[in-house]
Amino acid sequence: MKNFLYSPGFKFDKKLFAGYFITKFTVNIDGETSMQEIYLETRFRVEMIDVTSAVQKAVGEEGVQSGIGLVYTPHTTAAITINENADPDVPRDILAALDRAVPLSANYRHAEGNSAAHVKSSLVGASELVILKNGRLVLGTWQSIFFCEFDGPRTRKVFISVIAG
Repeated sequence: MKNFLYSPGFKFDKKLFAGYFITKFTVNIDGETSMQEIYLETRFRVEMIDVTSAVQKAVGEEGVQSGIGLVYTPHTTAAITINENADPDVPRDILAALDRAVPLSANYRHAEGNSAAHVKSSLVGASELVILKNGRLVLGTWQSIFFCEFDGPRTRKVFISVIAG
């Protein structure tokens, strides 16, 4: 698996869930620490992908009943957010508003041509914390967790780490 080093006590299991690959990493360092990882293929330059069910699946596998779940993406041109998913126009409106606020071309100095994606990522943020109760994500009636792509299409990762408490 690229980008990861093998070491004693390191193991991973990869499975497909709802079109996304979920990989569980367990690293033994002074006890057991585990982290789930979701791999996804984005399809468009900008899009918001509902990853709530994949995050819930990953959290459920940790077996923690009460605590906090950290959902994080390690990409500088992507983000994580929580917002409404009952109406598909809400994610479309969010992306349209971000496009108006941060246009694709605006005399940016970054040579790669994706400066707008970097700015959007910084504005939205790379992570969200979600309360866990009875082993489930505590989200409002209309809330979902979204992976936000601002420089696609690409292969992306989302990490989920659970803190018991």
